[in-house]
Parts: sequence; structure tokens; C-alpha cells
Amino acid sequence: MLNLIALPLGAYQTNTYIVHAKGAKSCAIIDPGYDAKVILSKVAALGLTVDAVLLTHGHFDHVGAVEDIVKATESKLWMSEADWSQFPNPVTSYFYPLANCDFTEVNFCEDGEVIYAGGLRFVTLVTPGHTQGSVCYQCENALFTGDTLFAGSCGRTDLPGGDGKLLQFSLERLAELEGDFIIFPGHGESTTLAEEKKYNPYLR
Repeated sequence: MLNLIALPLGAYQTNTYIVHAKGAKSCAIIDPGYDAKVILSKVAALGLTVDAVLLTHGHFDHVGAVEDIVKATESKLWMSEADWSQFPNPVTSYFYPLANCDFTEVNFCEDGEVIYAGGLRFVTLVTPGHTQGSVCYQCENALFTGDTLFAGSCGRTDLPGGDGKLLQFSLERLAELEGDFIIFPGHGESTTLAEEKKYNPYLR
């Protein structure tokens, strides 16, 4: 059974998720955008260690605490190669700061990739559009959508790497998923896939 804590952090109130199975001694952290100390203090208060950091995409407001957390916990970092390898020019370096970091190991997730962390099984869905390398992670009945899908809306495409046509394709893919899921987005409140299919204009 999945246990989850959401921490909205930073100027953009980015949702960082601490996710673990009931009874597990470790966890996964999804999109640690800000305040490594706050995140790690919460993990410690839960009596957990960190197996992996999972990124839905490489924008600065989703990755700001990654370097400190990975170094402090020696956890594995997972993200798309497309966002990791953004060419480091003055524009993309601001939006994709991890391109300039020196990590000893980065694990690149592909579509259908299964990641085990925190006693749970995460399945990667490649959903480009908000960025070239945006992904979602499905775990049990939860779907972590980053900035691809929000309650009542979807991600913007006017930043470097954005592509409106690709985003529409990705949203159609999510709409075609069988069954209902609880949507945990990168910003804002959680929702359900059924609710978004019914009311979200970008998913109809």
C-alpha cells in the first residue's frame, strides 16, 4: 500500500512527494525542487532512508534540491536523458540547471521503464510537451504527472523545450489509460483522472 506526503515548497509551490510502501524503511522522493533540509528532515522524522530521486522533468523549480539530496543520501537519480542533455547555453542553463551538475551517475528512464524504490514499483510513461523529456510515474493507483497535467489545466509550452503538439499527444495518451488514477501534479491540488476526463478542457 502506497503512503505519500506532499510538500509544496519554494516560490512556485512545487509539489515534492515523499513516497513509500506501508512498513517500508526507505522511500522515493519525486521532484525535490526546493529546500533539501526541509525534505531530508521530513524523511528523517519518518524514520526512512532514500532509495531514489525521480524527476518528472528538468526545470529549475523541480530540481533545485536534487544535488544536495543525492549527495547526502547516495540515492539513485532517475530522469529523462532528453532533459538532462539540454545544451548548456545561457537560456537553457537557467531552466535546466542539472545540465551543469557533476553527478557520478544518472539513470535515464525510458518509456515503460520500471523503477523499484521505497518498496514500490514505479512505471515510467514518457509524456513530452511541457519539456522534451517530461515523464509521468505510475505507482499503484497513483499517477505523478509533473507539469504535464494539472487539476483543470495542463503545462505551459512557451519555455525552452516546450512543444504544444507533443503535449496534446501526451495528454491524449493519459486520457486513454484504463482505470482511474489519483493525479498528483507538480503544482496545485491532487485530482483524479476520471475528473479530468470529464471537466478538463485539455483532456477532452
